[in-house]
Amino acid sequence: MKRTIGALAAAAIVGAGVLTAASPGVAAVPAHPKPTVVLVHGAFEDASAWASVTRTLLAEHYPVVAPAVPLRGVAADVAALQGVLDAVPGPKILVGHSYGGLLISELAGRTADVKALVYAAAFIPEAGETAGQLNAQFPGSLIGPSTTHTVGPELFVNAASYPSLFAAGLPALDTAVAAAGQRPILASAFDEKIAATAPAGIRKYALVATRDKAIPPAAERFEARRAHAAITEVDSPHAIAAAAPDAVVDVIHRASR
Repeated sequence: MKRTIGALAAAAIVGAGVLTAASPGVAAVPAHPKPTVVLVHGAFEDASAWASVTRTLLAEHYPVVAPAVPLRGVAADVAALQGVLDAVPGPKILVGHSYGGLLISELAGRTADVKALVYAAAFIPEAGETAGQLNAQFPGSLIGPSTTHTVGPELFVNAASYPSLFAAGLPALDTAVAAAGQRPILASAFDEKIAATAPAGIRKYALVATRDKAIPPAAERFEARRAHAAITEVDSPHAIAAAAPDAVVDVIHRASR
């Protein structure tokens, strides 16, 4: 029993990325712990959207946190995530998808030890802007009355529209499962102004999904250039973490150096 408990403890240490010397039967990880990668999902999805990226990062001994975003509006979501981030010690890389880009931008200036920001097919706002405003600046988004519907104050994507909006080219069954389990967002969230621009001193990286039909690729490029982010263009629909997980992980690697 003692041997079993010791093996489990060693495995847990490896998973946390803090083992500094080889132990019998356990692969050592680097002496310098890797930064914690915080994966912030967007609207109409949950943390499972990051599954492929999370699996790869964990196998590489990165500590990973993929919190559930309440999707109750920018201020409310930032407040909810702040507690999660404050509990994560040491350097952090914040990765946001879509609406999650709004959240990591605000959180970056309020959170200690943020090493870099990665925007994966995401909004990169400046103070006073809204998601709706940013999405309307360039043509190409299919989000609108014909592809979405509301139930009370909450906004959903129509199941029939989900593939074309988010996941063109992905397996039909996977997309149907994602559409069935989508999490709604308050419709008013898209008209809520961002309180703060991400600090200029934090390194930024942006993945532009060139087949995105939710956020126009032109908008992603414009916002990335304005933020002086290092840009990587990827042949992907909006669901970039599912369609091109290796590309997302590669940029996270660059951000962690």
